This record gives sequence, structure tokens and C-alpha cells, in this order.
Amino acid sequence: ENDGDKSLSIFDKPRDVKGTAFLSFSHPVGADDQWLYLPALKRVKRISSRNKSGPFMGSEFAFEDLSSFEIEKYSYKYIQDEACEAGQCFVVEQYPVDKNSGYTRRVVWLDHDEYRTRKVEFYDRKNSLLKTLTFKGYQQYLGKYWRADLQQMTNHQNGKSTDLKWTGYKFQSGLNDADFNKNTLKRSR
Repeated sequence: ENDGDKSLSIFDKPRDVKGTAFLSFSHPVGADDQWLYLPALKRVKRISSRNKSGPFMGSEFAFEDLSSFEIEKYSYKYIQDEACEAGQCFVVEQYPVDKNSGYTRRVVWLDHDEYRTRKVEFYDRKNSLLKTLTFKGYQQYLGKYWRADLQQMTNHQNGKSTDLKWTGYKFQSGLNDADFNKNTLKRSR
């Protein structure tokens, strides 16, 4: 109880990853628990807490980038208010508490109206800009949950990018803790 979020993501495209499922248990303190179901191998693989900075399925996202945000995982520094695509944004630096993080810091733009994340810059262990994540197509669900339909991650060091398109968000769908279990990953299609 009060131990963070549980999330389950199932991938439909591209075709070579169809049926892949990703289960994440975020914890306010300590390493998150993450598992990946690979349909081609018909097995569930646990993601090591030391491997969170590794690429997710060959994309520009790292496993660490896909965890639910937990306030306790960072220390913070307000930088400034700045004009952004959404009008005005707060610009905040976040410093990861976890020594296994692949980042020294993140610079985050949050809109004034709804505190939605608009952009995140990720700085590598050498404190050089590594990646930028932008969020687009926000929609509100059930009158309170804001979710972006598109997340675009651009890697400035290798010139590659990945688009993560989200569809089929489900809230209050009758799932319980037992449904978020590594043993149910194989049946999550």
C-alpha cells in the first residue's frame, strides 16, 4: 500500500514487437521492479535495477524512462518560468537519488495550467545533453487524468529518435493487484 504505481503496457506496433508486454512496479524509495514478456521467446524477463539505463526494445527510450514518476526519487531545483508551446511553463531541474540512474539530471518543462510535462532534457553521466523527450496530443480522461498520445524521444548523441504512440488508455477498469503480476504477463494480450 502507498508503494508507488503499477503499470502494464502492451505493444501492438511495430509488427516485430507485437504482443510484447511491459510490467512496472514503481517504488517511492529504492529500485523499481520491471518485467518484460517477449512473445517470440515465450518468456518473462526481469529487468535488473542496474540495467535501467539500457535501451528499451532497441528504441531511444531507456527502461528508466518508462517508470512511473515518483516525487521521492529526485531532489529539485526551480530554474525559471519560460514561454513554451502551452503558454507558460515552469522549468525545474531534477536530480536522481538512485545512484544507478543513467542520468546526472533532468531539466523538465511543466505547463502552468495543468502541470503537464511538456519537455524533458536528459543529461548523461558526463553531464552532457543526451536526449530530449517531448509530449504531444494531451487528452483528459475521466475529467482528471491527462495523458499525452505521443511521446517523442530524440537522442542528440546518435541522431536517432523514437515515437511512442499511446492508444487505448483504460482507467478504473476493474483490475486489482493480482492482475499486475509477472505470471499474468503471458496472458496480457
